[in-house]
Amino acid sequence: MTSPAMPLTLTGVINSLAGFRLDSSVNVCLIRLIMGLAMSKVANASPIVNRAIPDYTTSEAGNPFVDGWYADPDTEIYEGLYWVYPTSSYAYDEQTYLDAFSSPDLINWTKHPNILTIANVTWATRAVWAPAPIFRNGKYYLYFGANDIQEDEPAQGKIGGIGVAVADKPEGPYVDAIGKPLIGDYHNAAQPIDQDVFIDDVDGQAYIYYGGHSHANVAKLNEDMISIGTLDDGTQFKEITPENYVEGSQMFKRNGIYYFMWSEGDWTGPDYSVSYAMSDSPLGPFNRIAKILQQDTAVAKGSGHNGVIQVPDTDIYYIVYHRRPLSESDGNHRVLAYDRMYFNDDGTIEQVKMLVKDNFADGNMFDWKTYDGDWSVVDQRLNIASTAGARAMLDTNFTDLVFDATVAVMEGSGDVGLVFRATNLSTGVDEFTGYYAGISPTGTVTLGTANTGIWTSLSETTMEVSSTTEYQIRVTAIGNEISVFVGDLTSPKIVMTDESFVSGATGVGVRNAGAKFGSVSVAKPS
Repeated sequence: MTSPAMPLTLTGVINSLAGFRLDSSVNVCLIRLIMGLAMSKVANASPIVNRAIPDYTTSEAGNPFVDGWYADPDTEIYEGLYWVYPTSSYAYDEQTYLDAFSSPDLINWTKHPNILTIANVTWATRAVWAPAPIFRNGKYYLYFGANDIQEDEPAQGKIGGIGVAVADKPEGPYVDAIGKPLIGDYHNAAQPIDQDVFIDDVDGQAYIYYGGHSHANVAKLNEDMISIGTLDDGTQFKEITPENYVEGSQMFKRNGIYYFMWSEGDWTGPDYSVSYAMSDSPLGPFNRIAKILQQDTAVAKGSGHNGVIQVPDTDIYYIVYHRRPLSESDGNHRVLAYDRMYFNDDGTIEQVKMLVKDNFADGNMFDWKTYDGDWSVVDQRLNIASTAGARAMLDTNFTDLVFDATVAVMEGSGDVGLVFRATNLSTGVDEFTGYYAGISPTGTVTLGTANTGIWTSLSETTMEVSSTTEYQIRVTAIGNEISVFVGDLTSPKIVMTDESFVSGATGVGVRNAGAKFGSVSVAKPS
């Protein structure tokens, strides 16, 4: 990842050389260096103009922010667009290609399929992993792992490791640049996978950080970006392994500090996570400071292998990562998510909170599973046609919660509302176990329970409710105390003590009505 670009006027800098009486060869070298620095920044520094700054707390249109099984994302900003390059998360023999996604606003994403395939990499046959993008010298480079090479296999003549491909456009097609792995052997016991590429804004030096099997290395890349350089001590690979490192190297720079990030734990398990170190040098040392991203049993598990997005000319940062939905047990069933990354005054990173929101601004409902009914997203609202009973649910497992959404009754005389602490989800009217709080155009606010088809009313009250008018409903459930707010978030319409259900999924539902829902947010109480 390129460090934040500073304004650079190439013509002005070159013209300034005219005042120096240097050997002509020195002038040529200086000009080449400046040209290289400038060209390395052009794509990344392209202004994102005439758009609102994406100042979000999370993916406001829902996580996952794209559809499909993906993992190991890395990021860049090219031509005024945010780009995410992930691994296709399937069995190793099916990992023969890479896709990419681009967005003008971190909300609306365009898929670019098959930007790199093994058809364009003669030595790669499987396990194409963890792409790392960078721009330099007028070209787009993509570094990737392939073949899952093991420590004793290079000596046996087997080929694999980290490759580099090149393209004329961010979306490719990318073609193998050198016809062999850039790093095809183990150095310092590091498996050649999970690379990140970083260009330092101090001197334009490019570095590659990588490593699996609990070892990490850094190496210099030569100016051509397709060969390994030499470090000051005459070696090519320096071990930088921090405490608890497993894989997933990532580097970014903020306020002159180098942040090295990595993943810990088993990638197939719930304890996969992200930790980081800080250093004054791109070569380290990198001493582990803290774990900042990990599973949340209410939201997702296996959260790790991250990239970082910095919104240009701001101090807004996002951590982009993969995670596994709570209901998924297949190790390859991973999805892409991002959340805000905040910094303390001393530059350390705060704990990342995996938030649950969906304002449907992207026109999609990737994170929802429906039970009955005809559901669709129209004009940034989740719509359901009138039906006897239906639910759309998020794959969550909240105990205590604050659950907000806008709700409007569009058809029918029944009620529409929020489902929480729900389990045993199935099709059919009230075919789940959990709570439901809703409103109806007859002026009723209701709180009740469903128990596999049996409805029990816990409490009701009245208020004026108009069809097609949106109301904000908030449910707070803390221990056995449940409060339901409608419109006025300072005075609850219902306060009830009940201990029927302790935890479960959250979602929205209708009973003998049609509705539209928006601005969904589920969080733990402060």
